[in-house]
Amino acid sequence: MSSHDSSAVRRSGGRTAGGNQRPSENGSIRQHDNHTNMRERTQREEDMQRMKAAVIRYVQTQVNEALERALTDSMQSLSTNTQTHTDETGTNNRHKLEQGKVFIARCSLLDELFEISHIRTIYHMFIAALFLFVMSTLAVDYIDHGRLVLDFDLFYYAFGQLNTVIWAWMLMFGYTLLGPYHVLRVWGGLYHSSRWRTCVSAGSALVLCAAQMSMLGIFPVYVILHYQLPPASRFIIILEQIRFLMKSYSFIRETTPAVLKHTPQKDESLRYPSLSSYLYFLFCPTLIYREVYPRNPYIRWNYVGMNCLKILASLFYLYFILVRLCIPVFRNKSNQPFSTRTLILALFHAAFPGMLIFMLGFYAFLHCWLNTFAEILRFADRMFYKDWWNSTSFSNYYRTWNIVVHDWLYYYGYRDFLWLSGSKLRSVATLSVFGVSALVHEYAFTMGFGFFYPVMFCTFAGIGVVFNFAMNDKRKSPVWNIIMWTCLFIGQGIHVCLYCLEWYAQIHCPRTGTSFWELVTPRSWTCS
Repeated sequence: MSSHDSSAVRRSGGRTAGGNQRPSENGSIRQHDNHTNMRERTQREEDMQRMKAAVIRYVQTQVNEALERALTDSMQSLSTNTQTHTDETGTNNRHKLEQGKVFIARCSLLDELFEISHIRTIYHMFIAALFLFVMSTLAVDYIDHGRLVLDFDLFYYAFGQLNTVIWAWMLMFGYTLLGPYHVLRVWGGLYHSSRWRTCVSAGSALVLCAAQMSMLGIFPVYVILHYQLPPASRFIIILEQIRFLMKSYSFIRETTPAVLKHTPQKDESLRYPSLSSYLYFLFCPTLIYREVYPRNPYIRWNYVGMNCLKILASLFYLYFILVRLCIPVFRNKSNQPFSTRTLILALFHAAFPGMLIFMLGFYAFLHCWLNTFAEILRFADRMFYKDWWNSTSFSNYYRTWNIVVHDWLYYYGYRDFLWLSGSKLRSVATLSVFGVSALVHEYAFTMGFGFFYPVMFCTFAGIGVVFNFAMNDKRKSPVWNIIMWTCLFIGQGIHVCLYCLEWYAQIHCPRTGTSFWELVTPRSWTCS
C-alpha cells in the first residue's frame, strides 16, 4: 500500500470516527431537550390545573353570589308589588322577614386571590416591608444603644396580667354556655305546661336580663377597672364581652320563636337545641345561630399553622409600626401646645401608619383568625368579607367589609326593626343600626384606652351616616373608588392621631379630679 493510500485510509478512518461521535452528542442533546420540554410541559399542565381550579372556584363564588342577589331582589320586588293587598300582604311580608341567613360552603376571597401570582406579589411586598422595619429597628438600636437585640417591652406592657384575663374569660364563657341555655330550656318547659304563660315569660325574661347584665355587663367592666389592666388585655376582655353578648342574643333570638310555635301533643316533648350545637356555635366564626352548619370533610393542619404564623407576624408588624412610625412622632407632639398647626401635621403623619394598622387588622382578624377557627371546626362558609376594596360607595363598603358583624346587625337590627314597624321607616332602621354600631365601637375604645374621647362615635354616627347616604350604590365610576380610599386614609389618620395625642396627654397631664366634665373633656385640649 502506498503512502498516498494509507493517508487516505487514515483520513477516511478519522471521518468515520468523527461520524460515530457526532450522533452520540446529538442524541444526548436531543435527550436533554426532551427532558426540558417534558418539564416545561409538566409545569404548563400544573399551571393550567391551578388556573382551572381557581377559575372554577371563582365562577362558583360568583354564581352563588348572583343567585343570592337574584333571590333577594326577587323577594324584595315581590314584597313591593304585593303591598296593595291587606291581610295576605302582611302575612307574606312577615314570613319573608323571618327568613334568615343561608350558609353555603365557600372559600375566603383572599385565599382564591393569593393563588394568582400577581396578587401574591403584593403580599410579598408587605413581607419585605416587615423585614425592612426589623432591619431599621436593629440599626437604630445599634447606633443609639450599641446593641442588636430587639426590645419588646411594649408587648410585655400591652399584654400584661394575662392570668387575670384568662380566669375572667373562663367565667364569662362558662356563664354564656350554661346561663342562657338553661334559662330558655326551663322557660320552654314551663311555657307549654303552665296556665300562667305571661307570668312565666316575664319572670324568665327578668332572670335572664339580670344574669346577662351581671355576668356580661358589670363583671367585665369591674375586672378592667379593679385590676387596671393594660390596653391589649382590656381589649381582649371587652371584645369577648361584646362577642358573648351577640352570640347569646342570636341563640335566644333563634330559639325563642321555635318554642313559641311549638304545639305540644300527647307523648311529644319540646325539641330543644342540643348543648353541643350551642357550644359549637360559641366558637365557630359566625354570629348567626344554627343547629347545623355546612362542614368540610377534614382539617388542613398546615393551613392552620400558616395562619397562626401570619397572625403572629401581623402582631410584630403592628409593633414595628407603632415603634417606628407612631410613638416617636406623637411623643414629641405631646410636648407642644395644642394648636391647629400641630393637629394638621400630626394628622398627615398618622395617615399612612393608620392605614397600615387598618389593613393589618383586617388581614389578621377577618382573614387569618376567623379562617383558623373555621378550619379547626371544619366550618365551610368562609365568606367573612367580600371585595370591599373595590367599592365605589360607602354603603357597599359597610356591607362588604365585615360580613360577620353585618349579618348580625342586618338580621337582628335592621330586619327586626322593619318587622316591628311593618316594613316601614327604612331610613330610621338604617340610622338605628349606625347608632348601635357607633355606641358599641365607642364603648370598646373608651374601655380599652381608659379615657373618653368620642372620635369613634362621631366618625360612625356622624361622618359614616353622611357618607352612607351621599356615596350610595348609584356611584359606579372608578373615581369614587379613589375618593373612598382617600376618605379611608384620612379617617384612619384621624383615629390614630387623636387617640395617640390623647394617650400622651393623659400621661403628661393626669386628671386631678373626678367631676363629670373633667372625665369627659379630652386632656389633649388643655395639656401644655
